[in-house]
Amino acid sequence: MKATGVCRNVDQLGRIVIPKELRHTLGMKIKDPIEYFLDGHQIILRKYQSTCEFCDARNNLIELHRKKVCSSCANELAALIRT
Repeated sequence: MKATGVCRNVDQLGRIVIPKELRHTLGMKIKDPIEYFLDGHQIILRKYQSTCEFCDARNNLIELHRKKVCSSCANELAALIRT
């Protein structure tokens, strides 16, 4: 992990500000969805990326009934239907 030297207080509503420099470095824009993870006593924030419902792939996603499926899994499903 890389220290940034930035420290922020939690406000009365439980919010913190992600500094502009960090948002810019990570390619985060206003209203981008952010994922939260717990790792022991650490909170990890990551810009949300859609993944395949079956294999968690992040590339070549298509949407079917509001679910994301990668092209590889879509091909496997199509092959199952054909048999």
